[in-house]
Amino acid sequence: MEDHREALRKIITTLAVKNEEIQSFIYSLKQMLLNVEANSTKVQEDLEEEFQSLLSMLEELKEGMLMKIKQDRASRTYELQNQLSACTRALESSEELLEMANHTLQAADSEDFLQAAKQIKDSVTMAPAFRLSLKAKVSDNMSHLMVDFAQERQMLQGLTFLPVPSTPMIDLAESLVADNCVTLVWRMPDEDSKIDHYVLEYRRTNFEGPPRLKEDQPWMVVEGIRHTEYTLTAFMFRLDASTSHQNLRVDDLAVEWDAMGGKVQDIKAREKDGKGRTASPVNSPARGTPSPKRMSSGRGGRDRFTAESYTVLGDTLIDGGDHYWEVRYEPDSKAFGVGVAYRSLGRFEQLGKTSASWCLHVNNWLQVSFTAKHANKVKVLDAPVPDCLGVHCDFHQGLLSFYNARTKQLLHTFKAKFTQPLLPAFTVWCGSFHVTTGLQVPSSVRCLQKRGSATSSSNTSLS
Repeated sequence: MEDHREALRKIITTLAVKNEEIQSFIYSLKQMLLNVEANSTKVQEDLEEEFQSLLSMLEELKEGMLMKIKQDRASRTYELQNQLSACTRALESSEELLEMANHTLQAADSEDFLQAAKQIKDSVTMAPAFRLSLKAKVSDNMSHLMVDFAQERQMLQGLTFLPVPSTPMIDLAESLVADNCVTLVWRMPDEDSKIDHYVLEYRRTNFEGPPRLKEDQPWMVVEGIRHTEYTLTAFMFRLDASTSHQNLRVDDLAVEWDAMGGKVQDIKAREKDGKGRTASPVNSPARGTPSPKRMSSGRGGRDRFTAESYTVLGDTLIDGGDHYWEVRYEPDSKAFGVGVAYRSLGRFEQLGKTSASWCLHVNNWLQVSFTAKHANKVKVLDAPVPDCLGVHCDFHQGLLSFYNARTKQLLHTFKAKFTQPLLPAFTVWCGSFHVTTGLQVPSSVRCLQKRGSATSSSNTSLS
C-alpha cells in the first residue's frame, strides 16, 4: 500500500512539474503573440515611413525638375515674344514705306518726285526691317529636358526587405569572463555596411537540476547593440548575517527562522568548532579585497534587527543601473517579505512600514494576504501568490518591480525617487527562503518596462 502511495506521490510531483512547464510555455506563447503584434506594427510603421520618405524625395525631385522646365519655358517664351514684337513693328514700318514708295512712283511727273524718292531711300536705309535678324534667338526644341526613368524604375521594382546578414563570428581571444561579467566580442565574416544593430541571445547554463531542466532554461535577448562588443553584468550579493535578527539562521543565500535563536546557536557552534585549531592557512578563512559596494549596514551585532523585525539585508549596495534577483520561500511560511531598504532602516522597523523600505509581503497567519507595502501604506494585490518572486530594481528610473519568477507576470511596481543607495531586504517568520543572485534582467521584464506596462496609477499611492 505504501509503495502505491509513494508511486502516486511521484506521479503527482511529475504532473505538477509538467503543469508548471506548460503554464510557463503558455505564458511564453502569449508573450510571443504580443511581441508578434508589437513587432509587426513596428516594421509596418518603419516600412510606411521609408516609403513616405522615398515619396517625399521623389516629389521634391519632381518639383525641382518641373521648376526647371517652367524656367526654361519662360525664358524661351520671353525671347521669342520680344523677337515677335520687334518683327511685327518692323513689318508695319516696311509696309508703310512700301505704300509710300508706290504712291511716289505713281506721281513720277511731279516736281517733288526727286525729293520724295530721296526721303524714301533714306528711310529704307534706316528701316528696322533691314537691321532685323530673321533667325530665331532660341530653339523650340525641349529634348534636353526629356527624361527616361527606365533604369530607376527597374531599381524601384527591385525594392525588397533587407537580406539576412552573415552569422557573426565570436572572437574568443578578445572575449573575457571576469568579475561576474562576460564580455563578448565578435566580428563579421564580410564587411556589411547595411547592418544597423546586433541582437544577442544568451541563457544560463549553471542551473542546478537534471539535464532536461537545464535544456529548458529560456534564452534571454538583448537588442539594439550598435557595436561588435557587449558586456553582460550580473548583480551578485550574499545575505549579511551580521544584519540579521537573532532568530534567523543565515547560510550564504538561505535563511531559516528558528524560534530558539538560530543566529545565536550558529555563533556558538562556530566558536565550538574553532576551539583547538591553529591559525594555519588551512583553517583560516579565505582573504580577498571586498567590493567597495559590498558592505554591512554599519550596525553589526545580533541586535541590528530585533523584536518583531525578522529582517536580514544583502551585503551589496545598489546605487545605479538595473538589477534582478529571485527568491523562493516555503509556501507554509507564516509571513514573508522581499524588497529593498535604505541602510538607515531602524532596528525595530519592519519592511514596508517606514519610508526607508519597499516590499511585497505574504501573510499566511490567521488571514491570508498578499500586499505591497511602503511608508506604512498597504495595497492588496489581486493576483495568485507565487512561491518564487522576481525583483527588478532600476535605480536611476526609480522603479522597483516584482514578478512571478516563473511566468514573469508583473505583480506590482513602486515608482520612487531613491535618494540613498539601496540594499536587498528580506523578512521571514516561521518559515524559510532561498535567494538566487547573479541573474541578468530577463528580456520579458525589459519588454514590459519598455511598453510602459510597469507603471500604473494604482501604484502611485505607495510611491
